[in-house]
Amino acid sequence: MDKGILKNVSINFIGLILPTFVSLVTVPAYIHALGVERYGVVSLVWTLIGYFGILDLGMSMAAQNHISKALASGNADESARVFWSAFWLNLGTGIVGGLLIYFGAFIYTAYFTKVSAAMQHEVYLALPWLALAIPLANVSWVFAGAINGAERFGVFNTNQTIGTFLFQLLPLAAAWWIAPNLQTVLAAAVVARLVAAVMLGHASIKVLGIRRIDPPQWGTAKGLFNFGGWMLIASTTSMIADTLDRVMLGAGMGAKFVTYYTVPQNLVTRLNMLPNALVRTLFPRLSAVGRDHADTLARQSLEFLNGVFTPVGIVAIFALAPFLTLWVGSDLAAHSAPVGRVLVISVWLVGQASVTRILIQSQVNPARAAFAGLVEMPFFVGGLWYGIHHFGLIGAAVVVATRALVDYGVLLYLSAIRMRAIVLDMLAHLAFLLASLFLAQAWPGLGESIGMCAVVVLLNVAWSLTMTPGLRALVRDLFVRLNARKTV
Repeated sequence: MDKGILKNVSINFIGLILPTFVSLVTVPAYIHALGVERYGVVSLVWTLIGYFGILDLGMSMAAQNHISKALASGNADESARVFWSAFWLNLGTGIVGGLLIYFGAFIYTAYFTKVSAAMQHEVYLALPWLALAIPLANVSWVFAGAINGAERFGVFNTNQTIGTFLFQLLPLAAAWWIAPNLQTVLAAAVVARLVAAVMLGHASIKVLGIRRIDPPQWGTAKGLFNFGGWMLIASTTSMIADTLDRVMLGAGMGAKFVTYYTVPQNLVTRLNMLPNALVRTLFPRLSAVGRDHADTLARQSLEFLNGVFTPVGIVAIFALAPFLTLWVGSDLAAHSAPVGRVLVISVWLVGQASVTRILIQSQVNPARAAFAGLVEMPFFVGGLWYGIHHFGLIGAAVVVATRALVDYGVLLYLSAIRMRAIVLDMLAHLAFLLASLFLAQAWPGLGESIGMCAVVVLLNVAWSLTMTPGLRALVRDLFVRLNARKTV
């Protein structure tokens, strides 16, 4: 694999890890400063803003795709037209979204929530700040898309990390030093978002070499809508599918079982940071190159993901039960660990499907990937109903993993890539994960788990190095570099 791509994957991976650690550190401080009720309301607010990300209309990904193509062809004017068209469109939809969320949140708070009168008053005072957050988020996504489209991931992650630190720490400082109420916390959060947006905007303009402000070009905007609309459908379908298991579990089995399922799910989902870093790196490159080169990059990326991510999945399967026992206690761990082990395989499959999906979106037609998700949805719903009704928690997890496998297979077919070698490599690594699943379930003792985990990981690494020349060359190059540094 290209060394530049590996470097960018590392940068993006670090950029995804740092915000997670910041969040882990600040959450207890927020709860202490605001109290459980206020922190719950703040969490709902950020969730609501996340849902309003639909108003981006896929524009940031469309801008990233178009800008990467324009820069690859040396057309700086076209990249500027794409940037400003996406900026003005997202600003407009963000303003509309801000108004909608203002009045919608007012009605929701007044008629559909059970909070105290004092808390309700705080929410009303905080609503203007909430409305301002939507257009700020919308234009920030365009700035991020522009920087990533230029493959300046170091610039993006530096600004993004600073913005995340501000977003987590400034509201906390305001709660401690000014007042621990919603309007103060949200005002500080919006100020942090504004500073982060200005930083990203300045960086994107500098990266693209833009020297003036232009109005939107409607021809360019139409192309962005055509691409972004299908990206929006794909992401919305994925978002719905990702929550259906919990919703249907709650309806079919009750809230207690949702907890048994959600605790390991939230934990193992953190593993997807590596595939996400790879996908973030690949999308602009796949958009800019020709089809043959794109297919080569996709094959190399899937080999890399199998070679690196499979050992991580094996360790996660063996370590999950002991970790959950220490973290949440033996009773909850007994219910959650079997579910979590199956979900590890689901996360592993989703990572590979994501690489194939962006190959289709960048090289074939984003409509194909979107249609695939829409067609799969009713079968997924039916499978979940059957799995939950007959097998409970483990049934839901198996259906989720099966959906990921089917989705990967469908996307491989739609991508029109030569897939025989890819499928054989995937099945070999999947066999290691399934063996780990059986061994971890059959011999749950800590000492046995450590020993078996080490053996399976070593066997998997040996298999990868034997069967994958590209990975073997990568490891050899890494050892050469390390030895060179030691001799200096």
